[in-house]
Amino acid sequence: MNFETIKIGVDGPLAVVIINREPQLNALSGTVMRELTAAAEMLDGDDNVRVIALTGAGEKAFVAGADISEMQSLEPAQAQAFAEQGGRLGTAIERSSKPWIAAVNGFALGGGCEVALCCDFIYAAENAKFGQPEVKLGVIPGFGGTQRLARRVGIAKAKELCFTGDMINAQEALRIGLADAVFPATELSAKVKELAGRIAANGPLAVAACKRIIDQGQSMSLDEALALEQRTFGQMFATTDQREGMSAFLAKPRRAAQFKGQ
Repeated sequence: MNFETIKIGVDGPLAVVIINREPQLNALSGTVMRELTAAAEMLDGDDNVRVIALTGAGEKAFVAGADISEMQSLEPAQAQAFAEQGGRLGTAIERSSKPWIAAVNGFALGGGCEVALCCDFIYAAENAKFGQPEVKLGVIPGFGGTQRLARRVGIAKAKELCFTGDMINAQEALRIGLADAVFPATELSAKVKELAGRIAANGPLAVAACKRIIDQGQSMSLDEALALEQRTFGQMFATTDQREGMSAFLAKPRRAAQFKGQ
């Protein structure tokens, strides 16, 4: 597919999606969100891709927010439609069968923080900044920030960030659980690739199943979630990957499994 505002590169099993609007600090316009959603759906169907990383062009911003120039004159119904478009993007990332890593290389504010929250992991450069500053514009987060942020860092801290609009640095994001790891900017790409490699070496059907049942289980009772886990565990034994993984483990000498996602 040809994209106007994003670029996609593939490095072995890792696909890297770059939001390519550096002069606009990679702000989320309607076009960016449509293209990111299409890319997420396309990559989800690519069997050669096992992990997806999302980052922003340049050194200043991951995504500095939604495109305010595009939002400024929206009527209420149009604004809701814009938020729903952001919601579709978040759902496409969150429900992807592939793990997503947000490589936050600078500002992740407003919609940028919200998109990062949709990813399975948030790796940040030391210069990264996070925040939900929408109240400073007289509005609220519209792409999931009030909900996903609370689920990740707790209700009180989410209220503090959303009520004040304060921006926090990478170390504070790490301390409260918003970021999973922080690295020097020059090491961020390599650390993301390293994590992707460790994930990609495993059975892709098993990784996808783990992602699905962990996420689904959050809205279930513990008994329901455990039953889902048990059913899914059993289903794994109908796969070629299970037979390959266990055969490789029991081989003398033990060998690396060659998973095919079947």
